[in-house]
Amino acid sequence: MKFFQAMTINATALTAQRLRLDLIAANIANTNTTRTPEGGPYRRKVPVFAENLAAAGGTPPGGVRVVAVQNDPSPFRRVYEPGHPDADQDGYVLYPNVNIVNEMVNLMEAGRAYEANVTALNAQKELYRAALGIGRG
Repeated sequence: MKFFQAMTINATALTAQRLRLDLIAANIANTNTTRTPEGGPYRRKVPVFAENLAAAGGTPPGGVRVVAVQNDPSPFRRVYEPGHPDADQDGYVLYPNVNIVNEMVNLMEAGRAYEANVTALNAQKELYRAALGIGRG
């Protein structure tokens, strides 16, 4: 195992959680977006993570990587608002499939995961600093 591999693993986790936080923020910001450039309401975005696997014959890099950002396939919310410019012929408007309560729970979870990785990274730095100080009198 390489000396700084643990730091690299934490760095990949920090990057993944930051993307997750960015996607959650975009989901919350678009809670009421009924019209997008692609057409239709905004569709909730979710990250897909995977383990960083070793290349053939190499040391395992470890950590996590973002494989994709996917659209949540769950149905849109249908609300009766006949005066809305995006209402259909029956007066219903399709709103994004974003549930603000779920997004807030995901936000807290991602924030705590990010904090845990920062704490682990700081502990590793202190261990390395202590190891370097052993040779000093």
